Amino acid sequence: MTDQTVALPAVPASAVEDVVRVEAVSRTFGKGKHAVHAVRDVSFTAGRGELVAVRGRSGAGKTTLLNLVGGLDRPDAGRIRVAGHDVTAAGERELLSLRRGTIGFVFQTFGLVPILSAAENVGVPLRLARVPAAEREQRVAVLLELVGLGGHAAQRPYELSGGQQQRVAVARALANEPDLLIADEPTGQLDSETGRSIMDLLRAVVHARGMTALVATHDPALIELADRTLTLRDGRLVPED
Repeated sequence: MTDQTVALPAVPASAVEDVVRVEAVSRTFGKGKHAVHAVRDVSFTAGRGELVAVRGRSGAGKTTLLNLVGGLDRPDAGRIRVAGHDVTAAGERELLSLRRGTIGFVFQTFGLVPILSAAENVGVPLRLARVPAAEREQRVAVLLELVGLGGHAAQRPYELSGGQQQRVAVARALANEPDLLIADEPTGQLDSETGRSIMDLLRAVVHARGMTALVATHDPALIELADRTLTLRDGRLVPED
């Protein structure tokens, strides 16, 4: 089976003012009286080294918006650029390349492979990118240390706590050094103390590595840790007070 990704043209960091630029984006599901306007005319930017919280009630459009920015879904109108790449105009192969390199994802359900160790889970994106084994092993070790799991490399997900599993997921999302980290309710299955430690970790990584992060959450305690907050209501951005 051949690799379906394509090499994306390099975009110098100095040429990108904002890592994320969303312009008048809308997404509707269904038609007629059954139509659901999940995202309505949303525009915003997010800069390098910035952690932006996306908040709103269930059904407000948070997940849809993150999926659009991450190239997991396409808008009906508007334009999205990530690290200088036009996500809305990209073909499927270009989107796959963006999701494997430019954008990292952390989900509420962790998404780890049960039969793989923590180190092997973190190394999956590097294998897909065909990183040489020696370099891959070294990078995995550094990432596990970064998230505080250097001594758990050989353990499988079922041997780890929920917070530890999410830390492995964060390390995996960072494996290919993405420009943008997208986290959809990353603390939703964790207790408040563990959830805060994960948010602290995300903030520290974003600031230290000059990345950008969009984090969907409804937890006020976690929102306080963000550099900036976007509030969605019925698919629209609500102006901040």
